[in-house]
Amino acid sequence: MNTAIASNIENQSPIILVERVTKSYTRGGERILVLDELSIEIKGGSFIALMGPSGSGKTTLLNLIAGIDRPDSGRILVGDSNISALSESQLTSWRARSVGFIFQFYNLFPVLTALENVALPLSLLPMKSSERKERAAFALEVVGLGDRVDHYPRQLSGGQEQRVAIARAIVTDPAMIVADEPTGDLDRTSATEVLSLLQRLNKEYGKTIIMVTHDLVAAEFAGHIVQLDKGKLITK
Repeated sequence: MNTAIASNIENQSPIILVERVTKSYTRGGERILVLDELSIEIKGGSFIALMGPSGSGKTTLLNLIAGIDRPDSGRILVGDSNISALSESQLTSWRARSVGFIFQFYNLFPVLTALENVALPLSLLPMKSSERKERAAFALEVVGLGDRVDHYPRQLSGGQEQRVAIARAIVTDPAMIVADEPTGDLDRTSATEVLSLLQRLNKEYGKTIIMVTHDLVAAEFAGHIVQLDKGKLITK
């Protein structure tokens, strides 16, 4: 079980390539261009903060890299997978194995314990119930909540809830973690604890982390800051 959250920190080859990606949406009959032939390379083991004004395309880019959405044109390569060419069922399977998700508002189920919330992504994988519990308990140990396995979300602070969400994100041992404003609902002390945990997952476990944030203090925990504006990359 001690290999459940493996370290691939020595692997510094590019694992994410976004090549000339365009993405638009239609609103009220009008086409709104969000990403305009954007290209970026993210190396394995990186911790990237995506920043930019509202509407700059940072969350859209995050969703495309995570396989939640699809580009209008261009392609996205993650490791050996061209995820922009996968079918819906293939993409669902790829996300379950390869991506851990962290959201601003935790998205925990109030009727489930911390352990049960963390174990949820494992229900998509072929394994015994006992192994799911073991892996979920280990993930909670990693985030410093090994003594909270039987607690419900209402019994936890906001910072603890977000750490449960992080445990859920890493329980399948994904190569990549995507975080959308993970500290947006936290006070500064809790935010610092969560960001320090993400930094540890990056440095000690080699997880590639892509984080959207509007907070420069939060962004400084990342190894590199990428700025977007009007659907284009303005820093590399």
